[in-house]
Amino acid sequence: MDKLNENTREKKEIKLDNIDVTPILAALIVGFIAVALFVIFRRRSAGRRDFLLTGLTEAGKSAIFMQLVHNKFPDTFTSMKENVGEYRSGHVSGRLVDIPGHYRVRDKCFEQYKRNAKGIIFVVDSVTIQKDIRDVADTLYTILADTATQPCSVLILCNKQDLTTAKSSQVIKSLLEKELNTVRDTRSRKLQSVGDDEVNKPITLGKVGRDFEFSHISQNVQFFESSAKEKQLSDLTDWIDRML
Repeated sequence: MDKLNENTREKKEIKLDNIDVTPILAALIVGFIAVALFVIFRRRSAGRRDFLLTGLTEAGKSAIFMQLVHNKFPDTFTSMKENVGEYRSGHVSGRLVDIPGHYRVRDKCFEQYKRNAKGIIFVVDSVTIQKDIRDVADTLYTILADTATQPCSVLILCNKQDLTTAKSSQVIKSLLEKELNTVRDTRSRKLQSVGDDEVNKPITLGKVGRDFEFSHISQNVQFFESSAKEKQLSDLTDWIDRML
């Protein structure tokens, strides 16, 4: 009986010794890396809780801000300084910042808030988009190519859809992609002529040798339609709520 027990123990020891621990170690290493990356990402995004309303003047940003924060439609006016308020949805909230659309103050104000941005809402006037396409695309390109906005989700909000002459979001997307392709080519030539500034070097958007498409850039860009005047903002609020 003692010999039988001794033989059994030897067999068990042999089986344990023959176990390949490589897959176990590999799984532990992969798990550790995944947890580390998650912690790093959480730390980097922890300070980002702002949602920036930006775009050209008279696109309807302030009207959207007033509807979301104060639940009222304001008289038409051009903001010359930012409006800041708390957007609340149930028990969670985020800070909403209405960036002035006037070119004299827009860039400076955006610079102040961009590093705390979790989401960027780029508001487009769906009625005047074709006329303003060059300025709209140039402003949008600056935002998307900024290194500080790479972690942000971006919403192109096609406002004033209550008006009969408003372009659809699909038409606006096509117009912007075509014009952004032109803006990218123009800026690339300028960078080549003046040389690269490695410190403040912007990101070149899209894929080299391919026409610009929103699907080719790092940010998650979505298009929705809205009407601040008619309180048709459910797509916008759903988009914000998913990130709170």
